[in-house]
Amino acid sequence: MMTKYNHKPNPDDRSDNVEKLQAMIQNTEDKIHKAEIAMEFSGENQQQQIKEKNERREKAIQGFREEIKDEAHRNE
Repeated sequence: MMTKYNHKPNPDDRSDNVEKLQAMIQNTEDKIHKAEIAMEFSGENQQQQIKEKNERREKAIQGFREEIKDEAHRNE
Protein backbone atom coordinates (compact mmCIF):
# COMPACT_ATOMS: atom_id res chain seq x y z
CA MET A 1 0.00 0.00 0.00
CA MET A 2 1.46 3.31 -1.05
CA THR A 3 0.41 6.46 0.74
CA LYS A 4 0.77 9.92 -0.75
CA TYR A 5 1.82 12.73 1.51
CA ASN A 6 1.30 16.31 0.50
CA HIS A 7 4.17 17.75 2.50
CA LYS A 8 5.34 21.15 1.45
CA PRO A 9 8.48 22.67 2.92
CA ASN A 10 7.89 25.47 5.37
CA PRO A 11 8.84 28.89 4.05
CA ASP A 12 12.14 30.24 5.35
CA ASP A 13 10.89 32.76 7.90
CA ARG A 14 13.80 34.48 9.60
CA SER A 15 11.82 37.44 10.87
CA ASP A 16 12.18 36.46 14.51
CA ASN A 17 15.66 34.87 14.44
CA VAL A 18 17.27 37.70 16.40
CA GLU A 19 14.64 37.49 19.13
CA LYS A 20 15.07 33.71 19.34
CA LEU A 21 18.85 34.05 19.50
CA GLN A 22 18.61 36.69 22.22
CA ALA A 23 16.32 34.39 24.22
CA MET A 24 18.82 31.55 23.77
CA ILE A 25 21.62 33.79 25.04
CA GLN A 26 19.58 34.77 28.10
CA ASN A 27 18.65 31.16 28.80
CA THR A 28 22.28 30.03 28.50
CA GLU A 29 23.48 32.86 30.75
CA ASP A 30 20.89 31.80 33.34
CA LYS A 31 22.18 28.22 33.19
CA ILE A 32 25.76 29.43 33.67
CA HIS A 33 24.70 31.43 36.73
CA LYS A 34 22.78 28.51 38.25
CA ALA A 35 25.71 26.17 37.58
CA GLU A 36 28.08 28.56 39.34
CA ILE A 37 25.82 28.52 42.39
CA ALA A 38 25.67 24.71 42.26
CA MET A 39 29.48 24.58 42.23
CA GLU A 40 29.50 25.92 45.78
CA PHE A 41 27.78 22.72 46.91
CA SER A 42 29.66 20.30 44.66
CA GLY A 43 32.69 18.13 45.04
CA GLU A 44 35.94 18.79 43.20
CA ASN A 45 35.19 16.39 40.34
CA GLN A 46 31.72 17.82 39.82
CA GLN A 47 33.09 21.37 39.95
CA GLN A 48 35.47 20.54 37.12
CA GLN A 49 32.61 19.15 35.03
CA ILE A 50 30.55 22.27 35.67
CA LYS A 51 33.48 24.51 34.68
CA GLU A 52 33.94 22.60 31.43
CA LYS A 53 30.23 22.76 30.65
CA ASN A 54 30.15 26.49 31.36
CA GLU A 55 33.09 26.96 28.98
CA ARG A 56 31.07 25.23 26.27
CA ARG A 57 28.11 27.43 27.13
CA GLU A 58 30.28 30.56 26.77
CA LYS A 59 31.37 29.37 23.32
CA ALA A 60 27.74 28.79 22.39
CA ILE A 61 26.88 32.33 23.46
CA GLN A 62 29.69 33.65 21.25
CA GLY A 63 28.21 31.68 18.36
CA PHE A 64 24.73 33.08 19.03
CA ARG A 65 26.14 36.62 19.02
CA GLU A 66 27.87 35.97 15.69
CA GLU A 67 24.57 34.73 14.26
CA ILE A 68 22.86 37.92 15.47
CA LYS A 69 25.52 39.97 13.66
CA ASP A 70 24.97 37.90 10.51
CA GLU A 71 21.23 38.49 10.74
CA ALA A 72 21.80 42.23 11.13
CA HIS A 73 23.91 42.24 7.96
CA ARG A 74 21.26 40.26 6.06
CA ASN A 75 18.59 42.73 7.12
CA GLU A 76 20.49 45.79 5.92
